[in-house]
Amino acid sequence: MEYQLTKPPVAKAEMLIRKPAREAFEAIADPAFTTRFWFTKSSGRLEPGKWVEWEWEMYGFSTHAHVLEMEPDRRILLEWGDSEMTTIEWLFTPHSDQSTFVSVTNSGFSGENGDSLVAQAIGSTEGFTFVLAAMKALLEHGIELKVVADRHPGGIGG
Repeated sequence: MEYQLTKPPVAKAEMLIRKPAREAFEAIADPAFTTRFWFTKSSGRLEPGKWVEWEWEMYGFSTHAHVLEMEPDRRILLEWGDSEMTTIEWLFTPHSDQSTFVSVTNSGFSGENGDSLVAQAIGSTEGFTFVLAAMKALLEHGIELKVVADRHPGGIGG
């Protein structure tokens, strides 16, 4: 049986964070927070039009991100990658005064065939789910889960 894509695959992960939108937004925009749950080094804070480099030292990997648009406490739109760029949109929707529904969508995958595109979307969904869970643990409970660092320990499963 052969399957065909009728629309490009998109990765999406969402989670309620029991902190105000300002704190959830800053957890992504400010590398002083983000390096505690996602990447290990950053060349700077996210700002409109700015390019930053993110590094995952445990994997010997880095990539570049270009901030396309930002609406404080509401939205971050960026593209990331080195040779093949994809788009990431973070949305921070207030759920109450003390909670925010955070949604991250990754789109624009490219590859040789539909299988490659689907594999990239699934991998990205998995990765951003880990990022949101780690962000939630840090912001709500002060716990650094290290789930991103522990996803491929010593190259296992990667």
